Amino acid sequence: MISPYPAPIEAQMQRYYQSLSEKDRRRYAAIEAVKLGYGGQAYIRRLLGCHHETLVLGLAELNDTTALGQERIRQPGGGRKSALATIAGLDEAFFRVLERHTAGSPMDETLKWTNLKRHEIASLLQQEGITVSVTVVDQLLKKHNFRKRKAVKALSTGSSEQRNEQFETIERLQYAYQSAGNPVISMDTKKEN
Repeated sequence: MISPYPAPIEAQMQRYYQSLSEKDRRRYAAIEAVKLGYGGQAYIRRLLGCHHETLVLGLAELNDTTALGQERIRQPGGGRKSALATIAGLDEAFFRVLERHTAGSPMDETLKWTNLKRHEIASLLQQEGITVSVTVVDQLLKKHNFRKRKAVKALSTGSSEQRNEQFETIERLQYAYQSAGNPVISMDTKKEN
């Protein structure tokens, strides 16, 4: 029968165990179980709250020199798969949500942005039947080359004597066309270098 460690030691062991990575937790638990001998595994599992298979893997790794040399915390392919890879129809729903909320640069078709905030996109996706976090929304925006839109302040490059004249001409032509029942479209055609 194993006599348990004193309560302050158990508390220290639990705090230390929680501070470790997944790999180091299983190895620490294995070392403690080996030190205690018969009944040590059951006691350490209860004390540290680890699963039997975790402890067995830790014991196996202690005897495997290649495993001890690993820098990875999990085996390759371990861990949960990305929501981008597991949620069916996510890309299509994302494009449906952004369909009426997307703008882009007329000079560079790869530059596009949305006027929606991340949490708004997540909320609209939920209305489509897909629940995702704002982290997944960030991943979707990055995957589909959406950029953050930033307001740019530029200083005036100087004044022109004809500046007011050009606006008066535009206003005169706009009035004339609208009076004749024609539509008027306003476009800014300046290209920034």
